Amino acid sequence: MTDPWLRCFQRRPGALVRLVCFPHAGGNAAFYRPWVALLPPSVELVAVQYPGRLDRLDEPCIRDMPTMVQRITAALVGQWHPALALFGHSMGASVAFEVARRLEDAYGREIVRLFVSGREPPQHQRRSKVDVADDDALWMEVRRLGGTDVQAVDNAALRAAALPAVRGDYQLIDGYRTRPGRPLASPISAMVGDVDTETNATEMAGWAAHTSADFTLRAFPGDHFYLMAQRSAVVEEVRRGLLAVTAVERDLMP
Repeated sequence: MTDPWLRCFQRRPGALVRLVCFPHAGGNAAFYRPWVALLPPSVELVAVQYPGRLDRLDEPCIRDMPTMVQRITAALVGQWHPALALFGHSMGASVAFEVARRLEDAYGREIVRLFVSGREPPQHQRRSKVDVADDDALWMEVRRLGGTDVQAVDNAALRAAALPAVRGDYQLIDGYRTRPGRPLASPISAMVGDVDTETNATEMAGWAAHTSADFTLRAFPGDHFYLMAQRSAVVEEVRRGLLAVTAVERDLMP
């Protein structure tokens, strides 16, 4: 898999489902690397690498949702076998949702399930309160939300390298407005931390309006980055969600 947008940490030629994971604002594909060991052999994990970070550091960030979605969707169309499922956290949930819509509308391809985490649905979309032009304010927001090692957050060199991607992602999500359209044909599973300051279970329930299929909602103990402390439980929830739509329980058992 050589596409610059996609990172596969462990090839699984016999996989029945390819789980495509979308990072949060300022995040990168490596955030999902620890999931690989927790997934059964029948699920191959692929993480999206946005430009402007790590091995794509020299590439300009994408600051608008339509361009981001078009580029990622084009990369995924060539990866359709095996079946695709999408998981996105925070900003990544919005990107994954729009990618799922484009796959259906432009290519007639349905994913097996969309997992959205820690992000309010489009009808509750809010602009951030952070001044993205202010380096200090933007970095304070990174510290507030967590999800980054404390020593790394306090590293001046890391801050300088990471800020352009964080700023670009915040500009992308602040400018995002979904277009009207029919609900997804694929089911949606929503997840949230029970003390997340960015959204809550009541808001997350609104994702049900965006699918004509099954919808599930689960709250986990934790804040916006609950999925770090609750990694095993979250991956287990994903596995169960895939079981429910693939009808291959024997093959997906760990």
